[in-house]
Amino acid sequence: MKGIGLERDGELIVVAVYEGWSGSNIWMHTAKAPGVTLTSRAFYAASFDYPFNQLKVKRASAYVEEVNVAANRIARHLGFKPEARLACAGRSGGDVIIYRMWRDECRFILPRSA
Repeated sequence: MKGIGLERDGELIVVAVYEGWSGSNIWMHTAKAPGVTLTSRAFYAASFDYPFNQLKVKRASAYVEEVNVAANRIARHLGFKPEARLACAGRSGGDVIIYRMWRDECRFILPRSA
């Protein structure tokens, strides 16, 4: 696992963690401190630079429990698209939604040069 974080006033307020790198895919996870509203394009750019530009993956994946409405909203806002549903795979017995983002769909990184 690797991760990056953003500090504000010496406190870690948001992190992106990466795991399960396969060469073509990596799993991304994010977390933020309670009450934090993050609108930092620079943090998003850094979050997606690592998998797409440094590791050169074709896609990033994320899984979110369906009951976590806020996390599902954030995943979609960032540009992840639902790809699959795992029935009864969540901690509470609910479904888990698998999201994916192709490199060319990511609006936070520069397009590939020709």
